[in-house]
Amino acid sequence: MNIGIFTDTYFPQVSGVATSIKTLKDQLEKDGHQVYIFTTTDPHVDKSACEKNIFRFSSIPFISFTDRRIAVRGMIQAYQIAKKLNLDIIHTQTEFSMGIIGKVVAKFLRIPCVHTYHTMYEDYLHYVAKGKILRPIHVKDATLAFCHNMSGVVAPSTKVLDTLVRYGVKSPIRIIPTGINIGKFNTDSDFDLRTDLGVSSDAKILLSVSRLAYEKNIKELINSMPDILKDQPNTHLVIVGDGPAKDDLKQQTNDMNLNDNVHFVGEINNDEVYKYYHSADIFVSTSNSESQGLTYIEAMAAGVKVVVSSSPYTEELLDNKSLGMTFSTPEGYIEKVLEYLNATQQNDTQEDMELRSNKLHEISSENFANRIVDFYRCAQLDYNKEIRDDDEVSE
Repeated sequence: MNIGIFTDTYFPQVSGVATSIKTLKDQLEKDGHQVYIFTTTDPHVDKSACEKNIFRFSSIPFISFTDRRIAVRGMIQAYQIAKKLNLDIIHTQTEFSMGIIGKVVAKFLRIPCVHTYHTMYEDYLHYVAKGKILRPIHVKDATLAFCHNMSGVVAPSTKVLDTLVRYGVKSPIRIIPTGINIGKFNTDSDFDLRTDLGVSSDAKILLSVSRLAYEKNIKELINSMPDILKDQPNTHLVIVGDGPAKDDLKQQTNDMNLNDNVHFVGEINNDEVYKYYHSADIFVSTSNSESQGLTYIEAMAAGVKVVVSSSPYTEELLDNKSLGMTFSTPEGYIEKVLEYLNATQQNDTQEDMELRSNKLHEISSENFANRIVDFYRCAQLDYNKEIRDDDEVSE
C-alpha cells in the first residue's frame, strides 16, 4: 500500500505521538509498504536537508505550546504531492493543521482517511489562556467536527474509545494500542546510571520518563519520596525529561530537602533512553492524563516492573505482578513501590516468562502494524462500497 501519514508532530520533536508514528512508519516499511510523512517544518531540521519520503510544510510554534508546530500553508502542495504518489489511504495523526489538510486531500483524491486520536485534550486546556477560554464542550464539538465522515478512527486505549463514544463520534472506531520495537529495549548496555549519578552501587532506582508537564502529576512522585525513604533510605528518584513544570519541580525538590535523592537528568535522546530503563529497579508514574502510556510498555520491554496509576488500559496491561501493579491513591502508590523494593529477588517462573512473552507480542511493533493494516483494508472496503453506492444513486 501507498500510505500518507499527516501529522503536526514528528521527529526530531520528542513526544509519544512522534514515537508512535515513527514506530508505525518503520514497521510498515519493513513489511513492504510505502509510507510518506506529511508534517511541519522544524527549527532543528535544516531546510535544505533531504529526508527520504518526508515532506515538510511551513509552520509556526503552537500557541502556549511552543515546542509543537502548526502548519500555516500547504494544502495545494500536499494535494499535488499526494496525487503524484498515488496514495491508497491517508492516516491523520492530529486534529489540527496537517490533519485538516490530510482530510481535505483524501476527499479530493477520493481515497479513505483514517485518524488516530492520541491526545486527551480536556487535560490540556490550561495551556490556552490558563483554561479561561476553552472548555470541555469545545473539545467535544471540535472532535465531532474533525471525526465526521472519517473512514475510521483508531483509539489507542479503552479510555480514548470511551471518550469518543461519550462525545458522540459515529465513525467506525477500533482500539489499537501503539506498539514498540521490542528489540530496541531488550538491548544490553554497559551504561552505569548509579556511577553517573554518584550514588552507591546498591542504590534503588525509581525511574520516571515523561515530559515535565503539570498534567503528568510528577509532583506526586516527589511528594511520596519521604515516606519511601523512611523504609528504603537508599532510594533515588530519577526524572528523565524536560518541559514547562521543570523549574517548579526542582523548587519542590529543594523545598523538601530531597536534592540528594531526586535527580533531574534532562531530555534523553530516544535512541539512548533504553539505557535508563535497564538501570532502574521500578518504573513509576502518577499521571492520570495518559491516553495510553508508551513509556509503560517501553519499561516492560526492558524487563522493568512498573507502578502506574489505575485506568482501564493499565488494569488490562498489568494483569500480573510479574509485570507491574497499579494504584488509585497516593498511599497505594507508596505501598506498591515498597512491596517491590522489599521483595526478595527471585527468578521468574516458567509461567511468568510465558506471560511476559505473550505480553511483549501484544505490544510489539509487528502486531501494531498488522492491526493497523487490517483496519486500513476494512476502511478501503467500506469506502469503496460507499463510492459505488453514491455513483449508482447519481446515475
